[in-house]
Amino acid sequence: MVLAAFAHSFCFHDTEASKGIASADKVSGQSASQTAHVQLLVNNTKTPLSANLSDLLLLDNITGLTIRASVGNKTSEGLQTFRKKFLQVGDFYLVSYTASLQTRDGDIRNGDSLMLPAQLTFQSLSLVLPDHGLHAAGFFTAFLLSLMLTWLVLFFMVRCQCLQGYMLTRCGVRPHESKLEPSPFTSADGVNEDLSLNDQMIEILSSEDPGSMLQALEELEIATLNRADADLEACRMQISKDIIVLLLKNLTSNGHLSPQAERRLGSVFKKQFLLLENEIQEEYDRKMLALTAECDLETRKKTENQYQREMVAMEEMEELLKRVSERSAVECSNLLRTLHGLELEHLRRSLALQREEDFAKAHRQLAVFQRNELHNIFFTQIRSAIFKGELKPEAAKMVLQNYSEIQENVEELMDFFQASKRYHLSKRFGHREYLVQNLQSSETRVQGLLNAAAAQLTLLIQKHERAGYLDEDQMQVLLERAQTEVFSVKQKLDNDLKQEKKKLHQKLIIKRRRELLQKHKEQRKEQLSIGETFRATEDVTEYLHQWRSMMAEHSATLEELQERLDQAALDDLRALTLSLSEKATDELRRLQNSGMTQELLKRSVPWLFLQQILEEHSKEMAARAEQLEGEERDRDQEGVQSVRQRLKDDALETSTEEQAELRRWEHLIFMTLCSSVFCMSEEELLRMRQEVHGCFAQMDRSLAFPKIRSRVLLQQFRTAWRETEFLKLDQALAAPELQQQSKARKPRSKSKSKIDLLKKCIEDKIHLCEEQAPEDLGEKVRGELLRERVQQLEAQEGRFAESLVALQFQKAARVTETLSAYTALLSIQDLLLEELSVTETLTKSACTQILESHNPDLQELERKLEDQLAQQEAAQQQQALESWQQWVADGPGLLNEPGEMEPERQISAVLRQALSKGQKLLEQHEQSLREEQQNSVILEDLLENMEMDTFVALCSQELRLASYLSKMTMAPGATLRRLLSVLLPTASQPQLLALLGSVSDRHSDHTVENEGSGEQTDPGRRRKHQSWWQAFESKLRGDLISRGSEKMLWARTRKER
Repeated sequence: MVLAAFAHSFCFHDTEASKGIASADKVSGQSASQTAHVQLLVNNTKTPLSANLSDLLLLDNITGLTIRASVGNKTSEGLQTFRKKFLQVGDFYLVSYTASLQTRDGDIRNGDSLMLPAQLTFQSLSLVLPDHGLHAAGFFTAFLLSLMLTWLVLFFMVRCQCLQGYMLTRCGVRPHESKLEPSPFTSADGVNEDLSLNDQMIEILSSEDPGSMLQALEELEIATLNRADADLEACRMQISKDIIVLLLKNLTSNGHLSPQAERRLGSVFKKQFLLLENEIQEEYDRKMLALTAECDLETRKKTENQYQREMVAMEEMEELLKRVSERSAVECSNLLRTLHGLELEHLRRSLALQREEDFAKAHRQLAVFQRNELHNIFFTQIRSAIFKGELKPEAAKMVLQNYSEIQENVEELMDFFQASKRYHLSKRFGHREYLVQNLQSSETRVQGLLNAAAAQLTLLIQKHERAGYLDEDQMQVLLERAQTEVFSVKQKLDNDLKQEKKKLHQKLIIKRRRELLQKHKEQRKEQLSIGETFRATEDVTEYLHQWRSMMAEHSATLEELQERLDQAALDDLRALTLSLSEKATDELRRLQNSGMTQELLKRSVPWLFLQQILEEHSKEMAARAEQLEGEERDRDQEGVQSVRQRLKDDALETSTEEQAELRRWEHLIFMTLCSSVFCMSEEELLRMRQEVHGCFAQMDRSLAFPKIRSRVLLQQFRTAWRETEFLKLDQALAAPELQQQSKARKPRSKSKSKIDLLKKCIEDKIHLCEEQAPEDLGEKVRGELLRERVQQLEAQEGRFAESLVALQFQKAARVTETLSAYTALLSIQDLLLEELSVTETLTKSACTQILESHNPDLQELERKLEDQLAQQEAAQQQQALESWQQWVADGPGLLNEPGEMEPERQISAVLRQALSKGQKLLEQHEQSLREEQQNSVILEDLLENMEMDTFVALCSQELRLASYLSKMTMAPGATLRRLLSVLLPTASQPQLLALLGSVSDRHSDHTVENEGSGEQTDPGRRRKHQSWWQAFESKLRGDLISRGSEKMLWARTRKER
């Protein structure tokens, strides 16, 4: 087992002079050449729990190093190996070698780390005692191995500054990058990766471990789905970019955009796309590094927790094993170690699946971000063109409408691509799974025949011994010879299979790569031809149609080639296996019919008896062969049914229709939400449309993530089921009398000891770990995936609705704030006029004259507002009338297209024509309604803005009057601020100060002048004014509180009803 994984760091030194010693994890100093003396120590410390170790294998990572003197064996993966047959308790194993750092100019920095991990595996030769010394020895050895004795010193003589970059890249990033998969967002050609993935199918079919074939095939399917997702994403980006170029060309050809502006926008778009690609790549690298580090940390934590639980379980068992026999102790210890190994395997599987899901989520997030950013670039540049005067608003509105309609077609096209890819890949791997099962069935059949022939050889000797024709010594001699011959034949078969498979494997790879590469080249030429057609055309619909037909044809032909190559590889490998296995079986038959027969005849056995047995064996062999062939046919039929069910689940038409229906439903929801908006400006409508594009861009399902998520959920459900069953077993072990009562019909022996119950409990747990989980978990996984899908869509709808509601609340808040300020100013005016009247500063006629002089300005504002509203409503009615007339004109035209109709069938022909054109009429009508609704929303926003402008003008007028009155009343600034805070309780302090400053801007100067001549002011009059203001403030507060109480009582009463 793998006991410990550790890392060593290097400090390089020069033979000339020492410039300093770095820490264990750092590289520092200056030197013209860099060398390292490395020591690896494995110390099997002598303790009461230690054990002897055998077959030690030390794997040392030497990436980035040039080994000068080492006894290790180098491998092609950047590793060197050290082996030791035996390590006794109390001994140590020391490995040392000299290495130099592979550097280039400009690649090393001071203080960088070079972390190169080393790994130790070994076996134990010691008998496991009841105190479990082996496990404890392994634990302490792992602890000691972490204390590595490698301190290194690096001295630099020249080029210290120009060598800084390499070490960071080489030492700080590479250990993580070695675990990362290739970026799916790079623009590199994916043909080589596709060829590499296809090579793995040959690896699986020619594998020497048939039991792991299906698991390896599942992992290959996930990798292929990830590759397909990346290809589809690249296809989406290319189509989107081409469409933007087409829209610019259409604008130029229609005279809405100058050629110079088109070239400028094209250059800007190209630059923005390149920046986006770089940003996505950088974000991908950052995410992958962060996820790798996070997953590694999580793996270490959970693995350490698992080891701690194992140690606790071993210690608890040690107490029970002290008073039992050594045999029972060994059996229980072995069972517990087996259980711990299975639990650790399940834990590693769960962690690997969780890691895979985290990476898939990161890929999906980046893909969605890239799509939204592409839309954002387009909308931003269109706004910029409007601002610069290169594009008129009417033309911009038209191009944005076209862009929206085209994006709907693009999403529909990508849904088709995705459904087509899902179907073809499901068919490919369903067929591959069938091929693997077919190969396994063939190997099972030939192994069954081989074992039957070997068993008959032994049975032939035993029958003669039971008949009395051979004594026991003769039988033993012949059995030993027969077993030797059988072993020799099987050994030769294994060697021949290994050698011939190796030769055939290379031939299949070369043939497969040649044909696939040729097919990829042909399809690449067709894609380039579409690009040339695209440059010559301006029809987006035709461009998308060409993409659709090309991708459908390419997918079908490529999958047909893949299926043919897979089938050919299987036929060759199966023919090879059958040929060599039949030769081995025939060899065993010849051994029975000739060699062993001669040996038996030499020992004077009756020929008739021997002949009878040979005939029986021949019939039994024929029956066994027929039985095995029948079982193989049954398994093949099961495989065919599995493939058919898989294709039915991922049917192209069904998947496309479901996605189209989902998009129609979501489109209806979004349109309903948008129609609930009362008013919105064109800029806000543009942002809303962009947000809708972002929502629809992430409504698809990736190919790999559902499969990855289903595996994670299935693993989680299996773990939960197993833990539940474990808990039941632990409870039964803790209270065995309850278990006996619950199984009264199967009484257990009362003499069974605690250790027997414990052994039975561990055996049951091992059985639970090895057996398959309940079949209903698959249905539970599908239900959970559907629930998560619904939640995702509902969350998307909720976020969009929240953005609309927030926009409307912002508008309402601005109106409310302005209205509240206007009302407060009127209240202040009433207050100031009342104070002037009470103090007899002004007469009532003077106050009336002031108000009447203020009325003409207000009436003029009201008249202007009414005129503007009337003009806008007239324009709206005229636009609606023109839209209706256009729709009416287009409607009959659809039914009056040229065509001859017989007079007697004119009505039916018109009805059929109307039905055929009905959908188009409805779409035109819906489009007309949407445009009318948008115009209404924009008009309403325009009217509200007019009203707001009028309110602002009114506020300005009232501010002038309030300022004039406050100057006459000499109202204190602090008193005005308190009154404003009472009238505007929800206003912030800056808002109050701004309003107060507007009211008392001239009054402040007047107050300062009065304060300068305060000695001439009548103190009695000042006290009278102050008391009056205080009384009025109290009265105003009371009135507001009374009104608020009445409103609360009314609201409570209405709620109770």
